[in-house]
Parts: sequence; C-alpha cells; structure tokens
Amino acid sequence: MKFGVFYEHQIPRPWDELSEYRQFQNALTQIEVADSVGFDYAWQVEHHFLEEYSHGSAPSAFLSAASQRTKNIRLGHGVFQLTTNHPIRVAEQIATLDLLSGGRAELGTGEGVGPTELHPFQARVREKRKMWEEGLRALIPCFTTEGCSFEGEYFKWPARNVLPKPMQKPHPPLWVACSNLNTIEMAARRGIGALGFQFATPEGARAWVNRYYNLFTSELEPLTDYALNPNLAVVSGFMCAETDEEARAKADGWTFFVFCLEYNGTHDYAPGTVNLWEEYQAWKQTEKAQKAFSTGLVGSPETIRRKLREFADAHVDQIILLNQAGKNTHEDICSSLELFGREVMPEFHDLEASHQEWKAEVLSGTRKLESIDLSGHKKTEVMTALPEIVRKSAEEFARSGPA
Repeated sequence: MKFGVFYEHQIPRPWDELSEYRQFQNALTQIEVADSVGFDYAWQVEHHFLEEYSHGSAPSAFLSAASQRTKNIRLGHGVFQLTTNHPIRVAEQIATLDLLSGGRAELGTGEGVGPTELHPFQARVREKRKMWEEGLRALIPCFTTEGCSFEGEYFKWPARNVLPKPMQKPHPPLWVACSNLNTIEMAARRGIGALGFQFATPEGARAWVNRYYNLFTSELEPLTDYALNPNLAVVSGFMCAETDEEARAKADGWTFFVFCLEYNGTHDYAPGTVNLWEEYQAWKQTEKAQKAFSTGLVGSPETIRRKLREFADAHVDQIILLNQAGKNTHEDICSSLELFGREVMPEFHDLEASHQEWKAEVLSGTRKLESIDLSGHKKTEVMTALPEIVRKSAEEFARSGPA
C-alpha cells in the first residue's frame, strides 16, 4: 500500500493579511516532512471561490514550488478541472511540473463541483461530464504529437506544437476524481486511476476494489489513446498521536472539513456573508459531529494500523491522508506525519511487492475477483455517517434541471 498527503488549503476565518501566506509556506514545509519520512504522493485540489473550505485555486504553482523542496514524493493534481481550464494550458502546466520535478507529476482531472465554481467560467453543471470527456480527448495529443489540432463542441484550435513536452512518456499517469462512488465504475471503464473518499467498511472497500478491477479487465473503453493507469486511491481524515485521546483532541480540522462538505452542499450564500468557522462551533456539539469524529484514520499508531490492515487486505492501492484541515496546527501536522512515517507506514510499504504481484495476476486474467453486490456499499464513510451530504454525479445534475 502507498500513502499520500492531501491539500485543500483550508483557511478558516478570521483572516489577517498573512493568513494565506502562512498556510502556503507551512504546507510546503509539511510536504518536505512527508517526503523525508517516505510518503509516496502529495496531492492538491483545484477549487475556486470556496471561502475557508479551499484556497487551492492554483495547484500547478504550489506543486511546482514543492518540486524544488522535495526529492522523491510524487506531485499530483487531485484534480485539474477540465471544465474551467483550456486543455492546452493544462498540458503546458503539467509538462512544466513534470520537468521541474524530474518526472514526478501525476495528472488527476475532474469536472468541478457546482454552479459556484463553474458558472464564472461559462461552464454549465449539466454539461460538465461532456466537457470533461472532450477535454481529456483534446489534452492527450498535446503531450504526444508535434502538430496537435482539435475540433470539438467546447474546444477547437488549429495545428500547433504544444510545448514543453513532459519528461514521462507518453504522459504523466492519469487519474479522475470520484467523489461520487459510481464514478469509480466510469474510471475503470476509461482505464484511469480513481481518486475517491474512504469506503464506509472494509467489506465495501473489497466490493469496490473488485468492481473496479473487474471492469478494468473486462469492459475497458478508453476515451482516446493514452497510457492506462489501474489504481484506486481514497482520501481519509487523519491525525496520528501517541494516544487515541490526544489524536482526537488534535483532529478538529477533520470535522471542520466534514462540516464544510455538508454546509456547502445545502446552502447558497453570497461572497463574504458567512463565517464557516463560527457556524462550525455550534455544529461540532451535535450528534452529527460525533459521528464525523468516528470516521477517518484518527488515533494512535496501533489504532491506525488496525484500520489500515483491513483496507490493505481489500487491496486498496493508496490511502491519501487529509491532515491540513480547519485549524490543525502546523506543529501537530508535522508531528503526526513523522509519527505515522516512523511507526505505521513501514509495515504497509513492506506489503507493496506482494500487492503488485496480486495486481499483475488480476490484470493478466490469471486471478479472478469475486463479484460482490454493491447495493449496501453505495456511500463513502463520511456520507454513511452524515447522509445529509450530497455529492451529485454529472448525470444527476443534468436530470435535476438547468444549472
């Protein structure tokens, strides 16, 4: 099993003139720490206009800075929105990151969430899946040809040589956001790595891993000519400390993250009119907040090891740890990464060779995976604990009317 760290760049109010500066500088140091203790990946989202929840609107700039302060950790867009970015600009920025990092870039792509993010870019929610598919078809030739042209519904340009070209050939590994679990099936059919949220149970993890790899090997329908990337990664809340009690006391940021998912999914508000951190203070006393505390990988090294063994047994490829959230302190984040790297991660890194053997057997067809009923495993861990959180698929947005 491999491990990543995940950045939304959450900055709860109140803000001062240096709030964003401190966050970005601290995050770079945290990724240095993660690299030094053996983490495999660092991921940053792309979000726009989501006050307090995410100030991560320019992931290429941040990841490029991280590339100059790290040696081994892979640097992933988790994800680049193909609805709000032109494919040529995506190709240029990803290739540049790949060159700056010495071939460590990972390219996750996605559709964006809802009207708040998409409408200012003249993108429509009901069309976001079509835009994503066309954007990916348009993007890949930018990496692989010297005279790329495109003619589509959303993007069109005459033949041009898009420069620079990435160090990894034919291009960095491809991933897609799967915040709605059903999108995992789409990712498998497209031959792309799936980036989702932690499954509700080990049984659910096994069911979805089996479904992903069964579709990958039997119903493959790539959108265009790209290198396949069979991988399933999930994001989980995280805080590691010497005791469970200490970890929980330091994990306030994880429940703020969960609160923001619920609040932004159920409220519309004008810019600058809501203080999410103040709203959270009342919410965190509720039964919902207590349920949220029970989710994620929060605890002592032994507690986290016990949870991870269940997901390793299910053959999840990568666990991505969300540590920077809410007002978690820089010192607590760094100490948590160091403790996890020292006392937890080595056991699971030692399993990687046998996991790759398992995967090779699955992909070659020599190992058959059981088809497990998914009907009881349709929600992530967070959405099972808090069913009020809604993450609509592109198809559901389209059916619900104009947006």
